[in-house]
Amino acid sequence: MIRRTFLALTAATAFAMPAFAQDMDIVDTAVANGSFNTLAAALTAAGLVETLKGEGPFTVFAPTDAAFAALPAGTVEDLLKPENKDKLVSILTYHVVAGKVMSTDLTEGMKAATVNGAEVTITLDGGPKVNGAVISAPDVAASNGVIHVIDSVILPPEG
Repeated sequence: MIRRTFLALTAATAFAMPAFAQDMDIVDTAVANGSFNTLAAALTAAGLVETLKGEGPFTVFAPTDAAFAALPAGTVEDLLKPENKDKLVSILTYHVVAGKVMSTDLTEGMKAATVNGAEVTITLDGGPKVNGAVISAPDVAASNGVIHVIDSVILPPEG
């Protein structure tokens, strides 16, 4: 129990954004945090940086570096190869919903269409999750939307 509380406080502190974060767009907010280096590299490789620096608003379910590190060995490196750009774009856009969806807007069983075209499912039992990924830090404000930090990479349905 103490360990869980400590981890929750550590996560809350690590993901607390400074007040000026609202003046930065989603990409700059994530980069300034320091826990999204892999996501930033993937967005660059996929050519999505300018899109997520655009007007929006966007809701981004942002996997941390630890979330990417939990993927099978070699997965990230493989996805970053130019020949796998389409697959990378598909995965990254599956983490983005058009519009600004705050945690207070989330409901049990809610379905949300992603920029990828496929839907994600929100569950609230045991804490908020998107497709089973725990939302560890919700409602990180950015000038063009909101970031919800998640603990794993979610993959779009095949097909």
